[in-house]
Amino acid sequence: MQRALSLARRGWGRTAPNPMVGAVVVRGGRVVGEGAHRRFGGDHAEVEALRKAGKRADGASLYVTLEPCSHWGKTPPCTDAIIGAGIREVVCATRDPNPRAKGGAAVLRRAGIRVRFGLERAEAEELNAAFFFAMRGGRAARRPFVTLKLAVSADGSVARRRNGSGVRTAITGAPANREVHRMRAQHDAVAVGIGTALADSPRLTVRLVRKPRIPPVRIVFDRTARIPLRSPLVRGARKAPTVVMAQTPSPDRELELFNAGVELVRARSLSAGLQALARQGVTSLLVEGGPTLAAAFLRARAVDRIVIFRSPRRLGRGAVAAFDDPSLLEKFRLVEQRRLGRDVMTVYDPTTRRA
Repeated sequence: MQRALSLARRGWGRTAPNPMVGAVVVRGGRVVGEGAHRRFGGDHAEVEALRKAGKRADGASLYVTLEPCSHWGKTPPCTDAIIGAGIREVVCATRDPNPRAKGGAAVLRRAGIRVRFGLERAEAEELNAAFFFAMRGGRAARRPFVTLKLAVSADGSVARRRNGSGVRTAITGAPANREVHRMRAQHDAVAVGIGTALADSPRLTVRLVRKPRIPPVRIVFDRTARIPLRSPLVRGARKAPTVVMAQTPSPDRELELFNAGVELVRARSLSAGLQALARQGVTSLLVEGGPTLAAAFLRARAVDRIVIFRSPRRLGRGAVAAFDDPSLLEKFRLVEQRRLGRDVMTVYDPTTRRA
């Protein structure tokens, strides 16, 4: 199953709105076929693995990270291919929460195939966390799955301060920066606050890794729509979809942004803005804003994962702190931690308290 999970990641940024799935065919203790769902509309992982296994799939076991589908979508039901190949056992990491696609296990059992669930379930669901959120609770919450990302110095700061305001400060190294672009590729939208837009002049595009199937929408939370027309986000709006989320923009400003190719969405609150994004089909949102926007999302209880890239660098006294409460992250469940060059990436689940 670990190999199947590794294969599933080959679809990173290419399968949405479908999940990433990997599959491995094992016969006599040996892998005889493996596959991944590589792109939306392409073959599912089970079909690719069975095709590579060929006749060796007869009497074999199939390990798959998600319950095989039993319905016609862009491709035929995977259950048909599994039954036709002569598979004797299917081991699934987790059930499919999609009401249209679930039920494959029942179909396979009626065909005399043994089906088991639960092997590496937590990792499989974390891999497709936004998909599971949308299917299980996102519709009720009426908002996207939100990941909050911050690059933080060893002394807990996100930027140096000049004239009372934060200024653009390079904190993390190249491996961490590549990971951020990889995260962008897996999200429907990437957001910053107006403070970050003014201080950093970000482009919020995917550049350092393989391009996603659909580029993420770029979003600026900007109460009065004061983002300069010379901002890279505005100048590039005709090439990359760009949204300004505003509460009290002037009609003249709205017209200027419209003429520049920017969509302006009026929202009276953060929650209303997230609901507007969900109505536009945004199921996953990566928030890269600074501490002000981060605090707003946390206060609204609208964060599902926090990703901290911690650098060994220190910014010293007077720098902009990441959080008002330095012990905030200690309260949340630790999901993952790994080293990226000299930096350490840590993922927290703020919806679950640390045991």
